Amino acid sequence: MRTIDVRLLTDRVREAVQTINFHTPEPMMIRLNEILVGEPSPAGRMAMRDIVENRQIASTQSIPMCQDTGMVVIFLTLGQDVHLTGGDMREAINEGVRLGYQEGYLRKSVVGEPLFERKNTKDNTPAVIHVQLVPGEQVEVIVAAKGFGAENMSRAMVLTPADGIEGVKREVVRCVEDAGPNACPPVVVGVGIGGTLEMAALLAKKALMRDHGERNADSRYAAFEVELLDRINATGIGPQGWGGVYTASDVRVEYYPTHIAGIPLAINLDCHLQRHTKIVI
Repeated sequence: MRTIDVRLLTDRVREAVQTINFHTPEPMMIRLNEILVGEPSPAGRMAMRDIVENRQIASTQSIPMCQDTGMVVIFLTLGQDVHLTGGDMREAINEGVRLGYQEGYLRKSVVGEPLFERKNTKDNTPAVIHVQLVPGEQVEVIVAAKGFGAENMSRAMVLTPADGIEGVKREVVRCVEDAGPNACPPVVVGVGIGGTLEMAALLAKKALMRDHGERNADSRYAAFEVELLDRINATGIGPQGWGGVYTASDVRVEYYPTHIAGIPLAINLDCHLQRHTKIVI
């Protein structure tokens, strides 16, 4: 049995929410520069130059790379042989979000009730926290900041088995086409297939948390990701909607067993920022 004080979660989350809003991981910067060099559209290249320059300024000056500093999403994988002490785990995580957004002068965008009052909580809490219990005595925390330009363009549905693979392709491409420039392309497209409706949505979100360039371990789904990426980039929407061949920088698909009568499908778009990091304790 391993004992971990929840204050360690608070400290790590506090640091992470600032890091992901200020700094771009090197693999993502390499990909953005590849798109800048490879984009044949003059308007698309202009948009990509602004994106790359913005990332460099944000990192150098430790300022947010976007005015929408996101709603925090946490994927916490907890080893069943870990004993958390010192308080409530969720409260500790939200305290980390609260401190990080205050110290980093990050915009607070969360409302405490979604329909009637929509009153800002003024500290960007609560975070959306997903917890998975696994064997072992390690804690893994993925911390993401999800902007709503892209989140607003996402969707979930249940297709029939008759819709099949072609139906999934159609809906994924349609989602990106309908989003147009609103999701701040080049987007990353998370696709969740299977389970039930809420499982598909969770899978789509989790797909966005992969490292850039990481393909599905199943070769069929890996090839499917590449095909979807090609189809999306053939739409011509381009960087920031200015036209070009890079509407998406990546497509990631996750799947789960499902019922014989349906194909639950969710498409979760992420803007070019891709703000997330993994912490291992």
